[in-house]
Amino acid sequence: MNPSKTFLILGLALALVACGARTGADDEHGHGHDEHTETEVEKGAHNGRLLREGNLIVELAIFEDGVPPEYRAWLYRDGKPLPPDAGSLEVVLARLGGVTDTHRFTARGDHLVGSGVVYEPHSFDVEVRAQVDGQSARWTYESYEGRTRIAADIATQAGIRVAAAGPGVIRDEHELQGLLTPIEGRHARLAARFPGPIRSITVGVGDAVRQGQALATVESNVSLAPYTITSPIDGVVLARSATVGEVAGESPLFEIADLSALWVDVHLFGGDAQHIVAGLPIEVTRLSDGVSASTTLDRVLPATATASQSTVGRARIDNADGRWRPGAAVRARVTVAEHAVPLAVPLAALQRFRDWDVVFVRVGDDYEIRPLELGRRDGVHVEVLEGLKAGDEIVVEQSYLVKADIEKSGASHDH
Repeated sequence: MNPSKTFLILGLALALVACGARTGADDEHGHGHDEHTETEVEKGAHNGRLLREGNLIVELAIFEDGVPPEYRAWLYRDGKPLPPDAGSLEVVLARLGGVTDTHRFTARGDHLVGSGVVYEPHSFDVEVRAQVDGQSARWTYESYEGRTRIAADIATQAGIRVAAAGPGVIRDEHELQGLLTPIEGRHARLAARFPGPIRSITVGVGDAVRQGQALATVESNVSLAPYTITSPIDGVVLARSATVGEVAGESPLFEIADLSALWVDVHLFGGDAQHIVAGLPIEVTRLSDGVSASTTLDRVLPATATASQSTVGRARIDNADGRWRPGAAVRARVTVAEHAVPLAVPLAALQRFRDWDVVFVRVGDDYEIRPLELGRRDGVHVEVLEGLKAGDEIVVEQSYLVKADIEKSGASHDH
């Protein structure tokens, strides 16, 4: 990564942590995850939040010990427990993005229980409505988990980028190691036709040459007449052992190759050699700078190398820019099969939060976790089975900055 870019990201990360990117805990939303901080929320005998209206008290808790998360409630008047059928209760949850869940309560044992699962994240604006012995009461409060607010300009400066979730393709891919080599027929080693002293040399290593171009002049020991060594192909001088004044013999004086295209030889071991066949797409990555190019596997050679017990698969790669160099090691990824899936996200979008794999959904300037159930994955994308819907805007770059701001804020819900 460019050093200046690295310092920019670090600086912006510090700004996020210091509160420059959020509206702050003092505004009406900020990171205040209820109307009060967690220590200020009054708790009851069942570790639920106490909601008071005159002499009426409702204790409301999310219970998830051995069961899917559900609301449970207990009623009190003048500090004394009431039977659960003494009143009715309804909880309305307004989630980020305009989704509303309504939970209606029925009696069970000594308490009331909500009508549905309180699915993750437990992050919402809460409205509680109660009717107890003819008395009506209503409470509202914020209970946010895994949510933060980052101003749009700060998010842009930090490189936080979002994209809409949608369908994708999961590839059955195999990682291979390979080597770049010149293509046969485009590579030549040139020796003198007749022994004799070398009188002149016109090219050096790295020079580009054309077919028929003079490379050196040698004086024949037989005829004592000079003759010219010319290039049989267009290419680049890879090696030169010729020196003026030395006697040219049988050893090659020049090595020339046309490097406008190269072979990528990848090594196939075990089962890979059985089902990786010619015609499959292959992506080749330079180890020096991570640049990739896509091509097709041309052939799988018939022989197996005795020493390594590997079979060689061969593909051709364009090298018009000259950046791919023969002899260099490369990493390759061969796609054996492709599976279209209804919903997929980039691996770069995933983060760990608590014990979940999550992405961060953006709504306006608010960002919030979405715990996911994941399916198949490849080196770039992962299938989403549950937890997200097509069209949701998710953070696909710099998601760790959003995670850091959420963790700093300490967002948690009532349990």
